[in-house]
Amino acid sequence: MRSVGVEEELLLVDMETNEPRALSTAVLAVASRDGRHGEIFEKELQREQLEFATHPQTGMGELAAEIQRWRAEAGRHAGEVGAAVAALATSPLPVSPSITPDERYQWLEKEFGLTAQEQLTCGCHVHVSVDSDEEGVAVLDRIRPWLPVLLALSANSPYWQGEDSGYSSYRSRVWGRWPSAGPVEIFGSADRYHAQVQAMVETGVLRDDGMIYFDARLSNTYPTVEVRVADVCLNASDTVLLATLARALVETAAREWQAGEPPARQGVGLLRLAAWSAARSGLERQLIHPATMRPVPAEAAVRALFDHVRDALEDSGDLIPVQDAITELLRRGNGARVQREVFRRTGSLREVVAECSRLTTG
Repeated sequence: MRSVGVEEELLLVDMETNEPRALSTAVLAVASRDGRHGEIFEKELQREQLEFATHPQTGMGELAAEIQRWRAEAGRHAGEVGAAVAALATSPLPVSPSITPDERYQWLEKEFGLTAQEQLTCGCHVHVSVDSDEEGVAVLDRIRPWLPVLLALSANSPYWQGEDSGYSSYRSRVWGRWPSAGPVEIFGSADRYHAQVQAMVETGVLRDDGMIYFDARLSNTYPTVEVRVADVCLNASDTVLLATLARALVETAAREWQAGEPPARQGVGLLRLAAWSAARSGLERQLIHPATMRPVPAEAAVRALFDHVRDALEDSGDLIPVQDAITELLRRGNGARVQREVFRRTGSLREVVAECSRLTTG
């Protein structure tokens, strides 16, 4: 059974005003004093963010419990300094982000200007274990057309600087400003993958291979494929669904590689259009079908993903839980729909943040 780990980035907001607050240093100090959680929570590019990482898990129940635990602990630590946490991929309220005082982050600000300065976005990264770099690259080559569906499921960033962006995942559009972000070509081998990464770093544009921001990549820290395409999910249950589907995608791709099945040949241009469609529509309108590259209702694209990984889900014991979770997500809607429904009901973006904060740790 492949292990799965999740990294979630959370927004720090004022407990009273619901505006983003630059309190990561203070929250991390509280977590460090706790003694048990110092290694779980980390700083991010902006001081209005807090990140945590789960341990690798093979059971989805254990992963769910850990995600819920660390969200709750993040909220508890933030509460000690007058803040709350919200699983929001962008801030609904206007904000002027503040770069974390760290050599790496300050280099990013100097080199990339507004791209770094405005980059207050919160994503979810899923790590799935692989046996080797060769298997990992074979997986990357084969999961490319399915990643926009994961983005649509997770979409949780309709608002930007106090305005409705018109997108379900505006985070992905902002994140796409980095020169190394987005979908990639087929590599064919681990050697070609590593050669491409080295060539990109040697241009001098990127500081190091930690700036390889592909939608999915080989982790430079763990023996995993790291699926990075998703918004942070509003509901912890959706994070678990995302992680389960990511593992099933990796397992399905590895089996195809072992059976000698070649990857689908969709070009990067088509994949960019599919990603744009997922960011724009989320689950509300049409998506690009991963196999045909033609527009279909969002539910049809989600069902296609489910059918694609059905055997892997059945073998891991996740088939029925994933089927139920997809049904519930399609009924309830992703974070973007929830945010817009709260705004339609209250007319207040502050209430949107407050409700999302409650859902994050509830």
